[in-house]
Amino acid sequence: MTKPILAPVGTSSAGQDRHPWSAVVARYGDHLALERGCSEHTVRAYLGDVGELLDFLAARGRTDLAEVGLAELRRWLAAQQDDGAAAATLARRAGAVRGFFAWAKDNRIVPVDIAGGLRSPKVGRALPRTITRNDARELLDAAAAAAAEAEGPRGARDVAILEVLYGSGIRVSELCGLDIGDIDAATGTVRVLGKGGKERVVPLGVPALRAVDAWLAQRPQWARPASGHAIFLGVRGGRIDPAVVRRVVHTALRAVPQAPDVGPHGLRHAMATHLLEGGADLRSVQEILGHASLATTQIYTHISDERLRAVYRQAHPRA
Repeated sequence: MTKPILAPVGTSSAGQDRHPWSAVVARYGDHLALERGCSEHTVRAYLGDVGELLDFLAARGRTDLAEVGLAELRRWLAAQQDDGAAAATLARRAGAVRGFFAWAKDNRIVPVDIAGGLRSPKVGRALPRTITRNDARELLDAAAAAAAEAEGPRGARDVAILEVLYGSGIRVSELCGLDIGDIDAATGTVRVLGKGGKERVVPLGVPALRAVDAWLAQRPQWARPASGHAIFLGVRGGRIDPAVVRRVVHTALRAVPQAPDVGPHGLRHAMATHLLEGGADLRSVQEILGHASLATTQIYTHISDERLRAVYRQAHPRA
């Protein structure tokens, strides 16, 4: 990396330091990107939170991180809460600051990790919105019908995108990064490069494999020398952009009036929920989704439980 990831932190428009920690923040950004493998979006979010804290401290005359105490970190969080920051925002910022000070202690920038005791409001975990099995079937059938009527490769590509997202549960960024060699038709799997550069192999159903084959048969119409081995292309031949994938999903969902507009991540939620409803065990779903923690996957068991209770209330005479 040839330049700091978040150069604006700690500098004025004239390029002068607002506080003496700009170089430290830049080093931390390199640590997040190069050693922890965080995405550019994640790095910017973390450094933005840290930068806000450092600006808060600098405005109060702090010039030495080693002299900062836990009480000041708590005052910073309290000030944000007073300004109306949501509990989820406070939790994220507290986590970013804890990570920064832990790294600073490991690198002898501060003698003690004062942020280890920084707590934030507990965040209630909302159940992600998803679609039913019938909604998913209607969505994919409608997309296939529209592709059959349309001319050109766009329809085939869009059907393949929808089938792969729902069939595998992979993230949009993972889908956009797929190369032709990542799909193994013989084993019915797709190799995915996930968060933190971790690779996993995910099952892919027969309908998705067929949809990908149909798209690859038409891919040469859009392919250019710069296309490389990317499976999914934009109309100009480049690797498809995540924004295009989101637009494809939102457009397809409009064909299913009763379904909520959940977007691409909603198809991931649907896939996980439908697996659990069909009897899949939680650990297998965790591996398919690429969750680092089983606790993250457990949210889908709550969705299934909610549906069971709703069915019970509707159908049982003594509910």
